Amino acid sequence: MAATMMTSKFGAGHSSAVNGDLTPDWLNAELTTGTTIAAVEFDGGVVIGADSRTTTGSYIANRVTDKLTKVTDYIYCCRSGSAADTQAVADIVNYHLNFYKMEMGEEPEVKTAANVFRDLCYEHRDNLTAGIIVGGWDKRGGGQVFSIPLGGMLVRQPFAIGGSGSTYLYGYVDSQFKVGLSKEECLQFVANALSLAMNRDGSSGGIVRLAAITKDGTERFTLTGDQIPKFYEGH
Repeated sequence: MAATMMTSKFGAGHSSAVNGDLTPDWLNAELTTGTTIAAVEFDGGVVIGADSRTTTGSYIANRVTDKLTKVTDYIYCCRSGSAADTQAVADIVNYHLNFYKMEMGEEPEVKTAANVFRDLCYEHRDNLTAGIIVGGWDKRGGGQVFSIPLGGMLVRQPFAIGGSGSTYLYGYVDSQFKVGLSKEECLQFVANALSLAMNRDGSSGGIVRLAAITKDGTERFTLTGDQIPKFYEGH
């Protein structure tokens, strides 16, 4: 009787103990950047940001992932979804845009990069798990943010959020965003949003990575430990 109760209580654990296979389930789970990503436009550029946690199931595979991926000197993408899928897509877009720069003799526009991402994500939508935000600066459009969610839709937005942690952020970003934010205000806006999501979402965490992209190039920022905002505590 005791043995039967033990089996029924613990038989559905986290190891695949079928036919002697004691391999934990997380070893076979897809590596995902279960994630919070965000981007916002300001006059003269964009600010992008992401947490740094990569998971396989419930196991944290990497605590300091860099989900802000360089596409050109003035265009970055924020990656959420499958780590393998988003890295492959970003590499392919980088390849295409390098050819564009060589042929045209100028930096590609942000919307050009966003459309290449859109084409790949839409054409392979049945096989990809990729939610991407493209942010950057070009001489014609200035700072621009484009969102490409699962399925391959493309839309330009003044700010965009994505990933599993974004579900906790809609109230905050809707109440705090306003047109005309400065670069410093945008950095604080994104940092606050990411810290809120990291506090609530089990698949988001680690450190906060930020980047500001302007005509002068890209500035990178990293917030760790006590530098991560905790303004919501005590409420």
